[in-house]
Amino acid sequence: MIKREIEDLVEISRFYGVSSDYVIAGGGNTSWKDKEELWIKASGTSLGFIDHKGFAVMRRDLLKKMNHKKYSSDPDEREKQVKADLSSSCADPESKLRPSVETNLHDIIGYSFVVHLHPAVVNGLMCSRDSRLVASELFPKALYVPYTDPGYTLFCKVYDEIKKYRDNYNYDPKVIFLENHGVFVAANTIDEVKKIYSDIFSKIEARLDQQLVILDKPVPEEVTRIIPAVRMMVSTDSLKTVVIRHNTLIANFYQNKESFARVAAPFTPDIIVYCKSAYLYSEGGDSPEEITASVRESLSAFMEENGYYPRIMLIKGYGLVGIGDSWRSASTSLDVFEDLMKISWYTKSFGGPRFMSSEQISFIDNWEVENYRRQMATGDLRKNVMSGRIAIVTGGAMGFGAGIVSSLYGEGANVVIADINEEESIRRVDKLNSNGGNNRAVFIKADAGNPSSVASLVSETVKFYGGLDLMVSNAGILYAGGLDEMSEEVFERVTRVNYSGYFHCAKYASAVMKLQFEYNNMHFSDIIQINSKSGLKGSNKNFAYAGGKFGGIGLTQSFALELMPFNIKVNSICPGNFFEGPLWSDPENGLFIQYLRAGKVPGAKTIDDVKRYYESQVPAGRGCRVEDIMKAVFYVIDQKYETGQAVPVTGGQNMLH
Repeated sequence: MIKREIEDLVEISRFYGVSSDYVIAGGGNTSWKDKEELWIKASGTSLGFIDHKGFAVMRRDLLKKMNHKKYSSDPDEREKQVKADLSSSCADPESKLRPSVETNLHDIIGYSFVVHLHPAVVNGLMCSRDSRLVASELFPKALYVPYTDPGYTLFCKVYDEIKKYRDNYNYDPKVIFLENHGVFVAANTIDEVKKIYSDIFSKIEARLDQQLVILDKPVPEEVTRIIPAVRMMVSTDSLKTVVIRHNTLIANFYQNKESFARVAAPFTPDIIVYCKSAYLYSEGGDSPEEITASVRESLSAFMEENGYYPRIMLIKGYGLVGIGDSWRSASTSLDVFEDLMKISWYTKSFGGPRFMSSEQISFIDNWEVENYRRQMATGDLRKNVMSGRIAIVTGGAMGFGAGIVSSLYGEGANVVIADINEEESIRRVDKLNSNGGNNRAVFIKADAGNPSSVASLVSETVKFYGGLDLMVSNAGILYAGGLDEMSEEVFERVTRVNYSGYFHCAKYASAVMKLQFEYNNMHFSDIIQINSKSGLKGSNKNFAYAGGKFGGIGLTQSFALELMPFNIKVNSICPGNFFEGPLWSDPENGLFIQYLRAGKVPGAKTIDDVKRYYESQVPAGRGCRVEDIMKAVFYVIDQKYETGQAVPVTGGQNMLH
């Protein structure tokens, strides 16, 4: 049974952890202790979703021995020794949880609950020139600690300061402000912790010259002609994801070099962990081409000076750009840097900004503990086959499309479900994203048969992910019927979705892919049409569908000839019948019932009769499945020396000759 105090610890951790007003990138720390044990949030664990299993349980008797132990004077060796002693202090020697580097600091504070946060409004004060003066005026009983390198050095500094505080007041401080870092609040109940934090926020906010209001701004359409190029420029060693964001706060800092200077260096260790310590600014230009050329030149100079490509770019008129090995890492960088912008904005009320020094920055950049935390929080420890790739799947809400989406996502791709079925698409997206992976799924409503809808689909994908590597033209409809039954309206509709829809997908996707190739001629992209066995052989009383699929293979071969010079491979996958999917099995409008009504299977009296008939046509004795399709999809993606093919996946029902 979980102790009530641990339930309280989980409650207050989530209370603050779910809000970016208090913590960013899963940061912050919380703990509870009694005489024997200390429960503290483990490294790499997010406060917002933590439960009791996310806390490392420490033996306080062993932690106390560390307080007076002499460690190496060499910083790297010292941190290794401290880390080893922390691991040895775990109550469960078999635990795989990594104790927070702040464990000793939490242990010495003389209250049961300790909550350490990095609220932007508090750091607006802590990262300002007048921080000590204003803090002493607003919070005379708080302990103020000048900036000290994190880790054991910070523990020793706070330990000494707490002892001095006790000598003066005969009790421990309940509020500890850490310059250019954050704030600790401690008390014996979580209600008192909340009350103290509320008092801190209200007093600081009352001293602000102006309240901060952030309103979203649209990302300009022209960015779709810039960001894919930028993505390729920085994808020299591995494929990157580039995410752009635009709002009034961001616009405040991209107006000119002077405004950018107010956010051109880090304020806190967390900013260095997730964004590094140098950021790129582009003053823009009169056209996307001018901006791209300017960024290319700036990136080259940045790389030469810093030895790495930036994680953060600010482009005048366009927004804030995050660059990462995954969608998660790029988005985290954006969150953290936007927090830096908030801090900078708040510092105006307290004498202006005070950035970290070059020595302080260097320590964090090389600190192993923070490098580990960066990897855990941004998810850069895991790589899959499709990691970093960006894929659109039209008709991705149901049937083969849904299976393709799940498979691509499972292999690390960022995916877009493009469909007209909004309810089912959102349900699938939510399910995929619920696993907390490094990649992302998103729904964009789109009609494959409408050219403007497909153009918008591609544009929104680029704005969300930064580019496009795989277009899967899967959306299709089928209406069975002979010549006497088929109306011109139905024929045109089937052709518009199945044939013209593929053209729309190839047209708008290839424009982005060509731009990417222009800036990285080693990068390959793919356009894949999910065709059908009906594209390889005529289909009785199914001519509208078969005709569109036959035409699709002609498009594939023609597109392949045109696009291969740009490393864009174009192939069709021709699956057999997906009997398990709604296209066939829907009881009201599936193909089994349609074919039964149309009399396509002589002598068939029931749906089961129709199904058995079609299964008997397959040498493998069953219908095609998603896993069969995906083997062919991954093959044509991986194969760099093949294009323009129609790959049958029919269980032997269709054999090439």
